[in-house]
Amino acid sequence: MAALPTSVDATVELLRAGNYVAERSLATTLYLALKLKRPLFLEGEAGVGKTEIANVLARMLGRRLERLQCYEGLDVSSAVYEWNYAAQMIEIRIAEAEGVQDRERLGSDVFSPRFLIKRPLLRALETDTAGPPVLLIDELDRTDEPFEAFLLEVLADYQITVPEIGTVKAQEPPIVIITSNRTREIHDALKRRCYYHWVDFPNAERERKIVLLKVPGCSERLAKALVGFVQEIRKVDLFKVPGIAETIDWADALMQLNAITLNAQMIDDTLGILLKYQDDIQKIRGDEAAAILNRVNAELAGAA
Repeated sequence: MAALPTSVDATVELLRAGNYVAERSLATTLYLALKLKRPLFLEGEAGVGKTEIANVLARMLGRRLERLQCYEGLDVSSAVYEWNYAAQMIEIRIAEAEGVQDRERLGSDVFSPRFLIKRPLLRALETDTAGPPVLLIDELDRTDEPFEAFLLEVLADYQITVPEIGTVKAQEPPIVIITSNRTREIHDALKRRCYYHWVDFPNAERERKIVLLKVPGCSERLAKALVGFVQEIRKVDLFKVPGIAETIDWADALMQLNAITLNAQMIDDTLGILLKYQDDIQKIRGDEAAAILNRVNAELAGAA
């Protein structure tokens, strides 16, 4: 188990060692959240690296990662716990076959911890030898308000009550990372319990560093060209602009095609890796892609 970082600089280095290139403002907020044991609430467009922060923390700190992927209709049985009804019924049938008459004892048996199926929120309250786990609550904005209210109660005391067993309380709070793509606003009451950071698209220099780090073998020349192209199309009115994840995927795909630099034909052939909607692809493909590439090449030539 690695120790928590003791400074902002150490947090930057921890993330960098996990192949995550972070802005100093993000590293500062993360450091304070870790030091003061507060949840970290990350908002931003999809694909900018919010989820990856939790993955890197778990990996670099040697902690268990508990991920709760949120969706509409998420309920307690999926997020917290449920009973193994099939196993309970088998236990009851066996008891009946053996002639057990003590219903109170039978009830306590079938509602014991060995029949409890623990979900991410309940598992996150369990500390192991590696220390408190990293709890990732991903895309909270996809859930509804009742679940958000329940989560508010959990984060207030880091405890969950199972009526048949009692209250489960964390000996030490887990490291909590909450993400949102801002498809809806999260209630202020929950945000107040967290430290907040907006994760924005990176500038060209940081995105280039990310590509070179994540795609081994990618040349400086290709990285500059493809990042310059991505930065330019983020200025276009698209249904969904590409995130960092798409930039990395595109760079990886171009490497598989043995690309040395970009050309208009290669861009047209691989736009489906960078853009995920046909209307966006049609808007960029052809003359628009060639015009953007010419601007990028001109800027790179001027900077050389």
